[in-house]
Amino acid sequence: MYDERELSRDVRERLAITRELANKFSARAAAYDESGAFPHDNIRDLQAAGYVSWTVPRKYGGLEIGLSEMLMHQEQLARGDGSTALAIGWHVGMILNLRSTGAFPDELFAQVCETVVRDGALINSCASEPATGSPSRGGKPETTAVPVDGGYRISGRKTFSTLSPALTWIVVTATVAGEDVVGQFLVRGEDVEIVETWNVLGMRATGSHDIVLRDVFVPSHHVVSIARPGAKTERNNDGGGWLLHIPACYLGVGLAARDFAMHYAATYQPNSLPHPIADVPHVEQKLGEMELKLLAARTLLYDLAARWDRLDPADRPRLRAQFGAAKTLATNAANEVVDLAMRVVGGRSLSKSLPLERYYRDVRAGLHNPPMDDAVYRMLAKEGTAPYRQTNPS
Repeated sequence: MYDERELSRDVRERLAITRELANKFSARAAAYDESGAFPHDNIRDLQAAGYVSWTVPRKYGGLEIGLSEMLMHQEQLARGDGSTALAIGWHVGMILNLRSTGAFPDELFAQVCETVVRDGALINSCASEPATGSPSRGGKPETTAVPVDGGYRISGRKTFSTLSPALTWIVVTATVAGEDVVGQFLVRGEDVEIVETWNVLGMRATGSHDIVLRDVFVPSHHVVSIARPGAKTERNNDGGGWLLHIPACYLGVGLAARDFAMHYAATYQPNSLPHPIADVPHVEQKLGEMELKLLAARTLLYDLAARWDRLDPADRPRLRAQFGAAKTLATNAANEVVDLAMRVVGGRSLSKSLPLERYYRDVRAGLHNPPMDDAVYRMLAKEGTAPYRQTNPS
């Protein structure tokens, strides 16, 4: 949790910008959800406001905002439109990750940052494939990179490529032909083919289509890393703090549902009652449960983000399991909050004329974003039992 009154004037002014953007996005959200079209208008508004450069280092012309502030903005944007917030979160989060880890060669990172500041360029990583499933599970890419003079030629297909219709830069994982190594390569968005496969239950406007690479040439200076399959790369060295943009987004959707239900309960008075339904005991309990779930999840989220901001980069990886806990707690809480909001509003909550049914569908996508619940529980269990495990005799 954070108290806006305690924030600096600069942060409050930036929150005013994202709040205004969220209001614009809210007015467009139902149409984009209905059509499944990519929200180009929303992305252009984010670029015009300079939001896409706020996590860029100051030395390259950005604002270099920290993790805590980034989450505040992502949560705010999601209150307007979850799809847009989740999509742009991958970009601003990835820039923050690259800034904190130094995973890109300096000249390459400078090139990317300068295009973000100058042109509003967007970047994301595309690693998922039909055969490998989630890259967090360690599958070896079927996308291949063939060494050629001056670089590599890459062919393959990636799924869940969020932001694909607007990406300038794409980090692609590929197995290097003839070698037992996997590389990360920076590809230009204009060099890939987008196959519009994204037609899903929730988060319908993230543009998470398939991308196809057909013998795409990548010069040697656009090679990010080469490593053994499953090996940790430099991008893992911040403990995954940047991925908190995911729970921030779903909490934003949960907050939007809470706001709708609170307003409805406080103002709706059927003729069978002498007061609004907010004063009916079982409704009052549901409203209180919503508040408690959001309070718990947001407190953990922002506490961890503040700790990440304060920690020396070398110490951040020790928070990895707690970051996973924050994601699991937040996404499950968001689902529970939306469910409760719909129970408060009743049968009307199913109407397409109200936003609750969209919130209901959108929050369910969070259960399938990394890290998955089972992986988080396993990490927490291993950390919890570690002090009690007997060491093997030497």
